[in-house]
Amino acid sequence: MPKREDIKSILIIGSGPIIIGQACEFDYAGSQALRSLREDGIETVLINSNPATIMTDPTMADHVYLKPLTTKSLIEILKAHPEIDAVLPTMGGQTALNLCIEADEKGIWEDFGVEIIGVDIDAINITEDREKFRELMLKIGVGMAPQATATSFLQGKEIAQKFGFPLVIRASYTLGGAGASIVYKPEEFDEMLSRGLEISPIHEVMIDKALIGWKEYELELLRDHNNNVVIICTIENMDPMGIHTGDSITVAPAMTLSDKTYQKMRDMAIHMMRSIGDFAGGCNVQFAVSPDENEDIIAIEINPRVSRSSALASKATGYPIAKIASKLAIGYHLNELENQITKSTSALFEPTLDYVIVKIPRWNFDKFEGSDRSLGLQMKSVGEVMGIGRSFQEALHKATQSLEIKRNGLGADGKGYKDYDQIIGKLTVPSWDRVFVIYDAIQLGIPLSRIHEITKIDMWFLKQYEELHQLEMEISTYTIASITRDLMLEAKQKGFADRQIAHMLDCYESEVHKKRTEEMEINRVYKLVDTCAAEFKAMTPYYYSTFEAEIERPDGTRYVENDSIVSDRKKIVVLGSGPNRIGQGIEFDYCCVHGVLAAAECGYETIMINCNPETVSTDFDTADKLYFEPVFWEHIYDIILHEKPEGVIVQLGGQTALKLAEKLDKYGIKIIGTSFKSLDLAEDRGSFSELLRENDIPFPEFGVAETADEALELADKLNFPLLVRPSYVLGGQGMKIVINKEELEEHVVDLLRKIPNNKLLLDHYLDGAIEAEADAICDGEDIYIIGIMEHIEPCGIHSGDSNATLPPFNLGEFVLQQIKDHTRKIALALNTVGLINIQFAVKDDIVYIIEANPRASRTVPFIAKAYGEPYVNYATKVMLGEKKIKDFEFKPHLDGFAIKQPVFSFNKFPNVNKNLGPEMKSTGESILFIDNLKDDQFYDLYTRRKMYLSK
Repeated sequence: MPKREDIKSILIIGSGPIIIGQACEFDYAGSQALRSLREDGIETVLINSNPATIMTDPTMADHVYLKPLTTKSLIEILKAHPEIDAVLPTMGGQTALNLCIEADEKGIWEDFGVEIIGVDIDAINITEDREKFRELMLKIGVGMAPQATATSFLQGKEIAQKFGFPLVIRASYTLGGAGASIVYKPEEFDEMLSRGLEISPIHEVMIDKALIGWKEYELELLRDHNNNVVIICTIENMDPMGIHTGDSITVAPAMTLSDKTYQKMRDMAIHMMRSIGDFAGGCNVQFAVSPDENEDIIAIEINPRVSRSSALASKATGYPIAKIASKLAIGYHLNELENQITKSTSALFEPTLDYVIVKIPRWNFDKFEGSDRSLGLQMKSVGEVMGIGRSFQEALHKATQSLEIKRNGLGADGKGYKDYDQIIGKLTVPSWDRVFVIYDAIQLGIPLSRIHEITKIDMWFLKQYEELHQLEMEISTYTIASITRDLMLEAKQKGFADRQIAHMLDCYESEVHKKRTEEMEINRVYKLVDTCAAEFKAMTPYYYSTFEAEIERPDGTRYVENDSIVSDRKKIVVLGSGPNRIGQGIEFDYCCVHGVLAAAECGYETIMINCNPETVSTDFDTADKLYFEPVFWEHIYDIILHEKPEGVIVQLGGQTALKLAEKLDKYGIKIIGTSFKSLDLAEDRGSFSELLRENDIPFPEFGVAETADEALELADKLNFPLLVRPSYVLGGQGMKIVINKEELEEHVVDLLRKIPNNKLLLDHYLDGAIEAEADAICDGEDIYIIGIMEHIEPCGIHSGDSNATLPPFNLGEFVLQQIKDHTRKIALALNTVGLINIQFAVKDDIVYIIEANPRASRTVPFIAKAYGEPYVNYATKVMLGEKKIKDFEFKPHLDGFAIKQPVFSFNKFPNVNKNLGPEMKSTGESILFIDNLKDDQFYDLYTRRKMYLSK
């Protein structure tokens, strides 16, 4: 059946601000859906309150509403657009589904004659209501763990008595495992049960007999109205049952499943999907498999929508699940749609992987002092990375290199744990760094059988680790002069970085790179992610790197096959921002995507390098070429040597890309826009203050210390309170306000232990000052300020955690003029070409400079959305030297005020101090438009502005 002709206008519900458990994978899904529907000439109306994402860009939908995700907003939109025929709620995660159900219960869809497509409300209710789901599974013959529902405390106690411990408690209708826990002892049960009942919006929990140690699998499916079903991807969790899938290390395709069990699992998944309702679209099914010969299969849950895993599955296979799912929702059948990558085969096929992918979550526990860092059923990670390799070992290494936690891969960097009790403890209670601790345990000589007994991780994975360790031991017996080509090739094929090999051989990384590439001619080759294991020709340039042995031709010449053909066009590389984390979120992905599109408009071939599977920048058709690789020096350098671009854009990818500027500069690679010298000058507090002094710009008194003694000496000159912060960090990491010498000494010692050899900056803290910030574009001669924002909270709360108003609401003309003058002077003095963000503290009508960042900031997408102007596009064209400020016609438009509101995920860390300070803790943001300052919501924010300020 072709597309339905009766659907001409569709409302899409977004996922709102980013929180732990619902990140930018839904913005990726929503963006794909919007593009997919517009291809079919359908009018799209979007509601989403998140200003940081590409999804809410005016170019994405015909009508974008940056409004709170409430039924009140839905009614306003439906009144303004009586032409809306249908709503697609499956692209916005649990938030969108819950809003859709609430609107359905209130009769809103019926009142406006709007049809729900892409999902069946009954299907959602069946899958969310665990009792109904259990009954249905037993009816269709799918095994479930012994479980029962409790809607009261007493009921829960009776169930526990009947089942015995350990038990799993899961709250109904929650996201990211909120309210879920494993209870091992009766004395812990009461508190966990109360918490689960409280968190569930319907005060209901499901209590299961815990399947601790069972293996966990996920299947991603698509189904059309004709009941055709394809399995897009099979994902195996390396971590066994007991850890939320969002916090698990996952591998695709499944590695340790027998074919017989896999076929059985497929049949069960298809049977389950068909039995829960009549809908067309994406679906995610989770199973547990017993870790014995029987391989018994038990169903865990089914999600009748695109999920976190479907973003991962899309990037892993190259099959754009959300794009196809939205076409199925409007009536197409799978066999009528083309494979987006080959363009010559149908979408009714199952992708084949001739490579392995490994996903590792990214956590931010350091932002939540005193948080429980163990992993369990409640998701705690804020982002994720994906590594693609020819083997599990290569993909695992690439994923660990992508995390940006100062590790170079597994082992071989001198940073592992060496204490037996500490290692056993970290293996016993799953910790965020267990992926590294397994290697440390093998290094210490702990037998694999003992590691398996403690972790229940399949022996196959542990043997892969053991092989890596054996290879490290063997290489360590050589020197850079004596290592053989075969051994070097094996190390590279197993994913070891040049840095790690240098550590083993006790030499420099540059020596390893030179020996490998020049003497041994061991170079990266690039392979296509083509969905069909090279069976058909792929039209989409989506690459990963690997190392291959040479092939000999009949005439005796030898070669290595490389799928990435270099064109003769002028090229630009955009460095992505890597995994989402607090302080560097989706707003930098927004900037990277716009940078790529602007460079393409200027006639460049665009090359994107990034390793985040959740985002639009790693979509296969965003840039001309996508290299899904770690944003890690060695990988970037090899791509640059291969492609020979005109230059690299580093200002759009947050601190991740910026940190690589020094290396690029050292190797003579052109940085597009502001030079490394200027970037470095802004980071170096001493030189930057000198620049401010020369320009008569005030700044708080400060000093630089490298030891605790120096810090204490400085304190006498600067006077308390003091703001202490390390250099070269993002999101205020390690910043703290101290009020006496004891606190100062304790914090400095702690910082230098965590970040050795760092220069610490001590500023006199301007107590009670108002904080403001400005973003601007500079072309080296002229400057245009795109926005000045005033923070509602006082100075001392990180700008990412503050409610910021655009334009300012309480700064007089005299102060605003100082801000404008300082911004102009600083941008020009730093020789800025592109974007710059400057933060100010205003006290007694004097504007002091806190810091300047000559790069895209967190607030640029917010200002662009509030004023309806494509500022990143303009800034990129300025960076490329294609345009000057005077070439643009700026027409910002905003009635009233826009407020950037931070959103926190403290509910994941119940015992953590929720006070705010100089270190950023918010995971996302929303935008609120108000007509004037008499608005109740503004008044509420303003009266609470000092409530959370902490040291």
